[in-house]
Amino acid sequence: MSTRKPTQQDPSIDPAVVRRVIAVARRQFLAHGFRTVSMDDLAAELGMSKKTLYVAFPSKFALVEAVVKDKFREVEADLERLAKDRAANVEEALHQLLICLQRHAAEAQPAFVRDIGRETPELFQLIEQRRRELIRLYFGELFEDGKKARVIRTDIPTHLIIEILLGAVQAIMNPPKLMELGLTVEHGYLSVIRLVLEGALQRR
Repeated sequence: MSTRKPTQQDPSIDPAVVRRVIAVARRQFLAHGFRTVSMDDLAAELGMSKKTLYVAFPSKFALVEAVVKDKFREVEADLERLAKDRAANVEEALHQLLICLQRHAAEAQPAFVRDIGRETPELFQLIEQRRRELIRLYFGELFEDGKKARVIRTDIPTHLIIEILLGAVQAIMNPPKLMELGLTVEHGYLSVIRLVLEGALQRR
C-alpha cells in the first residue's frame, strides 16, 4: 500500500507560475517519461531556481500528479464540449469523439506509460478510475442518443456495451500489456474503441 498523501500546494505561489510549471512538466513528462526528466532539467527550462520549483511542488511525484490531473481536466473539457453538439448528428459526434481521443492519447508516449506503471501505481489507479468515469458518462450518453437515431444497435443494452468497452480498455490499456503488445497509448485506445463501436453500430 502507498503511504503517499495528496499534495497540498503553497497558497502563496502565484497560480500563473503553477500553470507554467505544469505546462512545461506535462510536455516533458508525457514525451520522455518522468524518470529521465529531473527537477533540475525543469528548473533550467523554466528559468527558475530548483528551490522555487520545490516551493511550487514539494516533490516530483506531486508534479507528476498535477500533470495527470491537468490532462484529465483538459480531456473532460473537450468531451463536455463535444457532448453539447452530439444530439444534432450522432454519427459525426462519434467521429469527432474518436478524433478527440486520438489527439489526447497521442500526447502520452511509451516512456511515460512505462514510468506510470513502474513508479507510481497509485497514479495509474487514479487514471483507471477517471477513465472509467469518463467512458461511462460520455460514451453512455452518446450510445443512448445513437439508439434514438438508429445508429447504435438497440438489441444490446447500453450498459452492456459500456461494460464490454470498459473491460477491453482495462485489459489492454495498462502499462505491462501495452509494452507486451508493442502498442502506443494512441493505437491501443483507437483499436479497442473502434472494434467495440463496429460491433455496436446498426447494420444498414
